[in-house]
Amino acid sequence: MKLLLNSIILQASDVTLYVEIFFTIILLIIFLAVLASSIKVIREYERMVQFRLGRLMGAKGPGVVIILPVINRLVKVDLRERYLEVPHQTAITRDNAPVDIDFLIYYKVVDASQSIVQVQNFTGASVGLATTTLRAVVGDIPLDELLSKREQINTILRTRLDEVTERWGIKVTNVEIREIRPPKDVQDAMVKQMTAERSRRALVTESDGIRESSVLKAEGAKNAAILQAEGDKQSAILRAEGSKQSQVLTADGYAQALGLIFGAAKNIDSRTMALQYLDMLKTLGTSPSTKYVLPMEFTSMISQLRGFLQDSSKDQDQKP
Repeated sequence: MKLLLNSIILQASDVTLYVEIFFTIILLIIFLAVLASSIKVIREYERMVQFRLGRLMGAKGPGVVIILPVINRLVKVDLRERYLEVPHQTAITRDNAPVDIDFLIYYKVVDASQSIVQVQNFTGASVGLATTTLRAVVGDIPLDELLSKREQINTILRTRLDEVTERWGIKVTNVEIREIRPPKDVQDAMVKQMTAERSRRALVTESDGIRESSVLKAEGAKNAAILQAEGDKQSAILRAEGSKQSQVLTADGYAQALGLIFGAAKNIDSRTMALQYLDMLKTLGTSPSTKYVLPMEFTSMISQLRGFLQDSSKDQDQKP
């Protein structure tokens, strides 16, 4: 009997030990789960908006954040810049032309707490606000300016959207219109206008080319004529200079020849002249002429020749 009681007591103690171990494991798991839910790792581009029993406690992060999982609740907010695509919206311009416009809105969260507390659905609110703002802006602009002033429209849209989203803790960084589609008849008219404008520009360009070509040809002919005239002038000047120098050289030659003749004539005596006369008579005698014209000075020449012969005979007699 004692042995039976001892075995029962031993079995009861073993069951108690197993129960204690089981509860210990359960408590350890619960503790680890609570500890894991109490530690949050927040990235650099994220913030955690903390609510404690429904009251806003502010934004946490980045890094490791420890919270009380039972009484605290966290809402994750992404601070990176994102874009919102607004589908085609039909708007009426100031000149009553319907156009379809779609655009993109670029934004980022600058205040994580306000972006959670102040607005419930930012995407829907932004699309509605952008649509109404777009219609108001387009209604004040005619169609021609709408197609040519996209940057101005983008700036107006960004400014008006930013004025509203600023209180939501969200900054609209940019608004870009992607496409503006006017009605079909307006597109056809624009195509015809563009074709006519290009034809006009082609004609104007061709006319300008012809005019510039004519001007260049005239300038070339003018420059050629000027160069030809300059060449003729230089050629005439050079010919005149050459003729002048030639005449000067000829005159110098004649002057030098006359000087030599004059110098030689000073030393000529009567005997030399008589010899020249005799040489001339000899030449006349060899010619086939039958008539001779003698100058008046021929008698004086004969007398000079007679005196020359007498002198020559005297000189011969005086020689031994």
